[in-house]
Amino acid sequence: MITQPSQRRGAALVAVFWIMAILGLAIVTLMRVVSYQVDVVASQTSGIEARQQAEKGLAVASNSLVNKWDPLLKQNFGDGTGYNVEITSEGQFFDINYILGKGDKALLRQIFDYWGIESDMQSEIADALLDWWDKGDGEELNGAEFEWYETLGIYNQPYNRPFYSLDEMRLVKGMALVEAAQPRWRDWFTVYTNKGLDVGEASAEFMAIAAEGEVVDAESVVDMRLGPDGIKNTEDDPGVSKQAAITQLGLDEDNDGKKEDRFSDEGSTDRIESVGFSGGIRRKLVLILNNRSGNPTILDRREELVK
Repeated sequence: MITQPSQRRGAALVAVFWIMAILGLAIVTLMRVVSYQVDVVASQTSGIEARQQAEKGLAVASNSLVNKWDPLLKQNFGDGTGYNVEITSEGQFFDINYILGKGDKALLRQIFDYWGIESDMQSEIADALLDWWDKGDGEELNGAEFEWYETLGIYNQPYNRPFYSLDEMRLVKGMALVEAAQPRWRDWFTVYTNKGLDVGEASAEFMAIAAEGEVVDAESVVDMRLGPDGIKNTEDDPGVSKQAAITQLGLDEDNDGKKEDRFSDEGSTDRIESVGFSGGIRRKLVLILNNRSGNPTILDRREELVK
């Protein structure tokens, strides 16, 4: 038979075990919290370092003496930090203000058709974009002026001026449909060149759409500008003239010149993308620079997610 003192000692022993278990759990939890905080601080520190490296890359690439193939654009400092920079032309994208300034709704419809938007909506969105851009109050056939926006409780729109940013395009009638059809539509447009596609940088896909032709013809233009080694941004890249590209794209018989106007070889707006890294952390900075070789002007500067 267990005596009362023995019962008390047994209960005390069980209580001690419970207290030890709770303390052990608390210690493990505390260690995990501390470990998490250490990781957070390390990540933040690495993020700051990676951004600083990206800043270094921008500074180097902004120098007019640095060429696209310069080894200075790719640096690894041996301590897990460094940067990789690419200098391209902002003309690789469709300039929405240039397209609307030319009244080239046909090109917009080509792009929308490529994204799978129905033909009636292609015209409606193109007309709405032109109504937003032009200075007059006259409405395109399927467009939208002040009255349409006011019915939605939106006042003082459209702005009747060129777009200052791509985000402004989202305010235009029909752009919600565009975003649904092509969520990455911003990767197709720019507002900084006021020129046609740069044949020295634009993708074969974009050039084929602008030429209303075949991708294989546009790919031959890309091959021409890569040089003998077939590698982009190397010293043997000969580039390509607008006329050579037009011939390759089969636009020599473009009598009215409308398709030819969609292309340019006068790229003076550079796009500098600098990715800095520290350990496994990367940060990307983008700088849009006009006239880098002369009197440079910063048109835009932003941080983007690393894809």
